[in-house]
Amino acid sequence: MESTRSAKDFSDKVNCKLKTQALAGLIAVSIMTAAPQLSSAEDTIEKAGVAVGVTAGNMWFLPLKAITMSVGAISGALSYIVTGGNAELTQQIWSDTQQRPYVITPELARTAIGRRPEIDAKK
Repeated sequence: MESTRSAKDFSDKVNCKLKTQALAGLIAVSIMTAAPQLSSAEDTIEKAGVAVGVTAGNMWFLPLKAITMSVGAISGALSYIVTGGNAELTQQIWSDTQQRPYVITPELARTAIGRRPEIDAKK
């Protein structure tokens, strides 16, 4: 009976150690996978800010671009009629009013504000 009890105590100690080691391993893996996400929280905030800014910009830009393109198309057609068929002038008006960009993208916004070394240094 004594040997059965010591074997059971030994088995309980081994199971307890295994559980402790498994828990420690699980915690270590969790920390290692969460650490990059915690360090990139600033990038997430920056990306969200860029998305909000681009969306707000497009709320104004898209309707204004549509108006500009419409007025340019009508003006180009009228210039062709008024100038007696000057196709070069009409093409110039159309190309000026229908140039890209059609929407504001994050790349376009970065180009417009220029390079910011403090943001590039973080990455």
